Amino acid sequence: MRLTFAVGAAVLFSVPFVLLLVLVLTSFKPLSDLDESIAHWLHAYVLADPDYARLLSVWTEVLGPNTWRALVVLAAAWAWFRGARRPAIWAVVTITASGLLNLLVKEVVDRARPVMPDPVSWAPGSSFPSGHSMAAATGASVLVLMLLPRLRDPAARASAWVVAAILALFVAYSRVALGVHWFSDVVAGLALGIVVTAATTVAFERWRREEGRRPAEPHMEGVEPEAFSRGDRG
Repeated sequence: MRLTFAVGAAVLFSVPFVLLLVLVLTSFKPLSDLDESIAHWLHAYVLADPDYARLLSVWTEVLGPNTWRALVVLAAAWAWFRGARRPAIWAVVTITASGLLNLLVKEVVDRARPVMPDPVSWAPGSSFPSGHSMAAATGASVLVLMLLPRLRDPAARASAWVVAAILALFVAYSRVALGVHWFSDVVAGLALGIVVTAATTVAFERWRREEGRRPAEPHMEGVEPEAFSRGDRG
């Protein structure tokens, strides 16, 4: 029962991703119309304010996929040298799996990016799902799950999740507002990033239980909380 939340998250966020994947592959017109209207509406707002456009451009680069990968690797290195080696491996595997899966889905779907009449930004490659959004969702979730064992106050734990969600959502928003992704791209990216993190968390928790470890609630205690409290030299 302690795994219900993680399993539920994996299932819950799989649904919007799969639905959007099917709708994009079948060129579902209502979705295309919605994407077009949101993209042009947000882009027009950004186009009218050059300073805001520059702010979004900086934000989307500072919190791009490579930044999240670097942060997760640094957190994994910190955990490794503290003796928490299993969580360190889990973190690297999760962020790597997320990036590879994103590339695979992009290759399969091969969706064209938006083309704006007055572009303020540009991005290469296919559009679905958003790599920035997926990396932000995965990276922020992994970092929180590694931080939670250090937080004893329930309010602090909840705050960590809120901050992670805000960062991921604003990255997703910036991609649409800058005109380099459709709305459905970023929703799919966020959903798939959460699915990957939840799936690897469930697998990791089941594995550690088979090793005789105390059952934990990852969304509240993080991954292998005892490893961060006493070190894990095994």
